[in-house]
Amino acid sequence: MAMMTLIAFGRPERLWWLLVPLAFLVVYLIVLVWRRQPRQGRNELKRLLPSSRPWKRHLAMGLSMMSMATMALAFAEPKAYHDVPRDRATIVVAIDVSRSMVATDVDPSRLSAAKTAAKDFLGDLPPRFNVSLVKFAASAQIVVPPTTDRAAVANAISNLQVMPSTAIGEGIYSSLNAVKLVPDDPKHPGQKPPAAIVLLSDGATNVGRPSVEAAKDAGSNHVPVYTIAYGTANGYVVENGQRQGVPVNHYELAAVAKASGGEKFSAESLGELSEVYKSIAQSVGYEKVYGEVTHTYVGVAVALMVLTAASVVTLCARWP
Repeated sequence: MAMMTLIAFGRPERLWWLLVPLAFLVVYLIVLVWRRQPRQGRNELKRLLPSSRPWKRHLAMGLSMMSMATMALAFAEPKAYHDVPRDRATIVVAIDVSRSMVATDVDPSRLSAAKTAAKDFLGDLPPRFNVSLVKFAASAQIVVPPTTDRAAVANAISNLQVMPSTAIGEGIYSSLNAVKLVPDDPKHPGQKPPAAIVLLSDGATNVGRPSVEAAKDAGSNHVPVYTIAYGTANGYVVENGQRQGVPVNHYELAAVAKASGGEKFSAESLGELSEVYKSIAQSVGYEKVYGEVTHTYVGVAVALMVLTAASVVTLCARWP
C-alpha cells in the first residue's frame, strides 16, 4: 500500500483549522523580528523588567502550536492502521524434543529452559485463544489438541521427554492437523479463526518430509510459522561416551519462516527466549485494522497542552 494511503481523514475539509497555529507562528516570528529592532529606551526598559531566557518563550510557543495542530488533525477524524486485540485465534506450540535438546549450553538444558519459557508464553496469550501442543523428534504428535485450558497445556509441556532424530516437517504437518480440529468461527460460519505455529528447534531435519515444503503448505493455508532457533554454536551432547557437537541450524529455520510467511527468531538463553516469546505473543495477539484513530491524536494534544501550561508557569513565575 502506498505511503500516502496509510493516513486519511474522515472530514478533510476541517484541516483548514491548521491555518490557525500557522497564523500564530507567523505573528510570533513578526514579533521576534520587531523586538530585535533597535529602539530608543529599549535598554532602560530591559533594566526595569525581569529578564527571561529566550528558549523558554520559544518552547512555550512551540508546544502551544503543536497542541493546536494536533487537535486540528483530531478534529478532521484521522484514520490509520492500528493494533487491535484479536478476539479469537489458534496458536500451536511445536517443540523439538530431539536428543540434542539435552545440551547444557543453555542453563540448565535446552529443553528445560524451553519448557519454562513456553509455559510463560501461555500466560501472555489472550484467554480466549485456543492453544495446542505438538512435539516432534523422529515423528510428530499432537500432545494437546486446541483448547483454552492453559493448565492442561502447561502440564503437558512439563512432561515432555527427549527422543531421537529431528523431523521439523512432520512437526509442521501435525501442527496443521491440530489447526483443523478448531471449530469454525461463530461470527463467520465456514471459516476458522486465524492460526499460527510457534516452532522451537535447535537442529536440522534428518527424517520425515522436507520442512520447507511443509512450510509452503502452511503458508498456502494462511498459517504462518514463527521459528525460534534455540541454543548456541557450542552445544554438545554425549552419546556412547563420546562428545558430539549439536550447533543450532539457523538456515533451515529461517527458510521455514520465510516460506510460510512467518518470522524467524534466535535465542541463546532463557532470558532471550522469554523475550522472543513475548514478541511473538504481541504479533499474534493483535491484528492491523484500518480505522479511526481520533482518540490517539486527542491524547497527544492533551499531553502537549499540559506541557504548554507547565512551560507558561515556569515562564511567568518568579522563583526564589
